Amino acid sequence: MVYLLFVLGLVFLVKGANWIVDGSVSLARRLGVSSLVIGLTVVAFGTSLPELIVNIFAVGAGAGEVVFGNIIGSNIANILLVLGITALIAKVPVKNSTIWEEIPFALLAVFVLFVLTEKLFLGAGSFFTKGNGLVLLSLFAVFIYYIFISVSKGRKRIAFPEESREGNWDIVWKLVLGLVGIYFGGRWVVEGAVFFAGQFGISSFLISATIIALGTSLPELVVSFVAAKKGNVDLAVGNIVGSNIFNILWVFGVIPFFGKIFIPEFVSFDIAIMFFATLILFIFVFVGKKGELSRSEGLVMLLLYILYIWFLIWRG
Repeated sequence: MVYLLFVLGLVFLVKGANWIVDGSVSLARRLGVSSLVIGLTVVAFGTSLPELIVNIFAVGAGAGEVVFGNIIGSNIANILLVLGITALIAKVPVKNSTIWEEIPFALLAVFVLFVLTEKLFLGAGSFFTKGNGLVLLSLFAVFIYYIFISVSKGRKRIAFPEESREGNWDIVWKLVLGLVGIYFGGRWVVEGAVFFAGQFGISSFLISATIIALGTSLPELVVSFVAAKKGNVDLAVGNIVGSNIFNILWVFGVIPFFGKIFIPEFVSFDIAIMFFATLILFIFVFVGKKGELSRSEGLVMLLLYILYIWFLIWRG
């Protein structure tokens, strides 16, 4: 039953988040909210819902390894796996604003997270506190301001949702089912991760950085795959990098307010890998044809992801 609930939990998380986004977009349009505001708030925050809900339950269960494993694993998967597969399907153009503004901001976010969690500075037995969260949320406010200015001045595009013709009851049911889905999905996923760790004698970080991270990265993978097949991948890198920034600054910034999170002893190395994955993306846009990810670079990224998963399994 635990195995079944774990799988259902991943499905409920992804589907529930999609329902909430769809319902919220439809409701916002009914209320006359502009596409710009919807794109910058409802859709952007909605893509981080699975990670947020999983980590809220993980904090409640005292499973700090799940919190760190989920965010770090998702971000590494987004870059090395999702963009790697997308580049194998089609060449991926990277916009100048993404190269010179968003990727460096993502590197800054990872570096700040590294400093806030480094045991060398904090000492043994350290916790990720509300003060740490406030630092990340402050950077998040700067990032939101940058996105708003960029979009309003036409320097950056975002994928606005299409017009909805849904009735009021359709909107209500989507919101209700979405909330129920992410609640039970998040609960079952965390309970499953803790159970597997105890049952097989492995770390909950391993489970959350692999299975859970892949599950919560499925929306990005599906969207990027479909976009690549249709030849519409100009927003792929920007959306992935933006999602990673949201995961670090927004999710990690919020969850300390639900309880203290114990910082795993080994997590600095995995944060360094996340920094390295982002740096690899930055370097690759200058190798070969400038401003573009090639198929060979996508293959390298995919192999690096497989190597990281192998390391996680070896470490246990």
